[in-house]
Amino acid sequence: MQEMTLQQMRRIVDDYIGQFQEGYFSPLALMARLTEEVGELAREINHYHGEKPKREDEPENSIEMELADCLFILLCFANSLELDIEGAFQRMMEKFNTRDANRWTRKNNL
Repeated sequence: MQEMTLQQMRRIVDDYIGQFQEGYFSPLALMARLTEEVGELAREINHYHGEKPKREDEPENSIEMELADCLFILLCFANSLELDIEGAFQRMMEKFNTRDANRWTRKNNL
């Protein structure tokens, strides 16, 4: 599987959505979709790492695919609102690297 940059992923999502007259959903509809997908992710995590095993008649899903569904909706958000999500990510990491620099116990080799 070939690695992709975030920008490439955004372009793929934009090309996909661009096929349809409806285009991107509204921010409120995207938020509802993201909430739905996060719920499905929570359900899968609970099945694999929690106390609630799947019923035998439940379809097989994976944490990986549910995370990908969440990522798709997040990319739709960024594209539809024309957000600089890459820049925001860099600013967020800077915040973690400064504000939380001494919050956690570092491994000896870092």
